[in-house]
Amino acid sequence: MIRSVLLGTGSALPPRRVANDDLAQSLDTSDAWIRERTGIAARRIADASTTTADLATEAAARALAAAGLAPSAIDLVVLATATPDRTFPATATRVQARLGITRGAAFDVAAVCSGFVYALTVADSLLKAGQGQRALVIGAETFSRILDWDDRSTAVLFGDGAGAVVLEARATPEGEAPRGLLAARLRADGRHEDLLYVDGGPGSTGTVGRLRMAGREVFRHAVHNLAEVTGEILAEAAIPVEAIDWLVPHQANLRIIEATARKLGLPMSRVIVTVDEHANTSAASIPLALDCAVRDGRIRQGQLCLLEAMGGGFTWGAVLLRI
Repeated sequence: MIRSVLLGTGSALPPRRVANDDLAQSLDTSDAWIRERTGIAARRIADASTTTADLATEAAARALAAAGLAPSAIDLVVLATATPDRTFPATATRVQARLGITRGAAFDVAAVCSGFVYALTVADSLLKAGQGQRALVIGAETFSRILDWDDRSTAVLFGDGAGAVVLEARATPEGEAPRGLLAARLRADGRHEDLLYVDGGPGSTGTVGRLRMAGREVFRHAVHNLAEVTGEILAEAAIPVEAIDWLVPHQANLRIIEATARKLGLPMSRVIVTVDEHANTSAASIPLALDCAVRDGRIRQGQLCLLEAMGGGFTWGAVLLRI
């Protein structure tokens, strides 16, 4: 069977680190209040001249270097983002051009915080269908541009960044444990749109929007939906939860991460957590966390990783990946 095997990871963060105490200078909040409720200590904020494409290109270049590949080896660029540079063209095409890729396809995926899981699944499907040999899958956001900086309930939660992976379609040699993407499950339920959304934006509304969220309701749905979809994917792959080496969750909130791990029966020692330093970077959070753990040696070839996320829409999903 042909599977999409991970060849390399990369990430990019803006240099400006904004600690909780920095936000307390302009918001009615404190470091203790933010840490207790979210687990967040700091986030990175892009300067006015930095775009989503800038961060995405940097992360992609690092993933290509880790894979030992030139940009010319890539057939497909799939970029997950809720903060594209322009209404059109797709930010993926801007990254494609900057990297010097002149063949194949490039497009964006819009599924907010679930975007990277969606993009990974779409890229895997296209590679298996013979639409290319190698894909660059990116999650990149400048979420600071759509925040209401007077709303302490949301402004403290998000940051900017990008992460990327390189996938290659490969056949599993006989007798070897299969590597790559083993199973994926995507979900959406548009009835809950008003619990997490942006109240405007480019396109048919013709307005500039800001993020709005009903935090408690989102928390409740997230824990239930993520535990359910991860249970489904493990059953589909016939793999017990005990076999999972690492859970790489969307980094929205430490409480959600801990609650989901408890429901799955996974100890926190097997969960990758970066929300403390990155905050919620939406579609970038999973590839950022994945790259951090690959580069510091925690995640190694042959290990099983479970990736899961939920975002506005609602959208949610999970991917089972053997590195």
